[in-house]
Amino acid sequence: MSTEEGGFGLKLAEKFFGFILLIIGALALYYTVTSFNALEAFAGFFVALSLVPLALGIFLMFLAKTE
Repeated sequence: MSTEEGGFGLKLAEKFFGFILLIIGALALYYTVTSFNALEAFAGFFVALSLVPLALGIFLMFLAKTE
């Protein structure tokens, strides 16, 4: 097995995991913003928590390069 075959699989898994994190972060941010009134004092905390998987997903999908 050559190293290029393993590199392609790793890159594909990285992009897929980034896509999943992007979806989870976007959904968490959406539901946090739509229920902003119910969260009251904790809204900023939950917005920050939903930005973490969103940022990780963007990093894995677009910025991380597997050689």
